[in-house]
Amino acid sequence: MPFTASIVLPAGTLSGIAQPVLRTDDGLLLRPWRAEDVPAVYTAFQDPAMHQWHIRAADSEEEVAGWIEEWRTNWAQERNAQWAVVDAGTEDLLGRVALRSIVLTEGVAEIAYWTTGAARGRGVAPRATTALTRWAFDEIGFHRLELMHAVANEASCRVAAKAGFTLEGTRRSAALHQDGWHDMHLHARVVGD
Repeated sequence: MPFTASIVLPAGTLSGIAQPVLRTDDGLLLRPWRAEDVPAVYTAFQDPAMHQWHIRAADSEEEVAGWIEEWRTNWAQERNAQWAVVDAGTEDLLGRVALRSIVLTEGVAEIAYWTTGAARGRGVAPRATTALTRWAFDEIGFHRLELMHAVANEASCRVAAKAGFTLEGTRRSAALHQDGWHDMHLHARVVGD
């Protein structure tokens, strides 16, 4: 079935290239996930703060190994793209940043992130989000990136603002967390912001 509007990004835009390593100017490296990241991700998901805002829990390193394999293969499917956020000098895992719910034909995706307990409060999430946003707009050609978080998650609201994402509204009762349904803030950036 033909489209009535131009396709923003054709199929193969991501899968036709190797997933890149992205660097920030201030010591972060966004790189594809590796099997050796399993212990650090498992440890990160033992933090109760992760359980508050994320729907996944890690019961074993074997389970996390499955996640990482899924994250690595998502690139070829062009629906999600996940990066490990590490210290450029030490390679210590600091978090994750991702493009989720990618719709290439419309040039739209959702930014998602988390940080390890040790990385919180160090500006890792906004710096990684800014680097991924810049790459998605400038190198790939996305038109719009969205970022959602629970309204009660004030730290994520600060991340969105620091990364230049404008608050567009509230999606009522839009996400189920362990403590029930949460209203979600919807932030976005479009090309030219």
